[in-house]
Amino acid sequence: MKAYCISDNTDTLMGMRLAGFEGIVLHERQEILDKINQLIADPEIAIVLMTTKAMEQVADVVARKKLVLQRPLITEISDRHGSAKIGETIDRYISEAIGVKL
Repeated sequence: MKAYCISDNTDTLMGMRLAGFEGIVLHERQEILDKINQLIADPEIAIVLMTTKAMEQVADVVARKKLVLQRPLITEISDRHGSAKIGETIDRYISEAIGVKL
């Protein structure tokens, strides 16, 4: 099983490559969605790491896919440009999944 990084900047991707992760730098919503669909179709990909800015562009689609897909795990990572509000994101996903506001 492999992990893959979708980043919005070269610095984060370079760091991930130094750690042994493959990845790509993408900026447009449609190209990010196309890459996610390609990764979902690849049985070797188990984890997709996405920087905060990349995730923000496709959060609605990723949230729906997380509810129905068993693989891959799609998760948000923070980069040097700021901290992600991961706790708020998780709360939102749970609220959408179970229909109860936390």
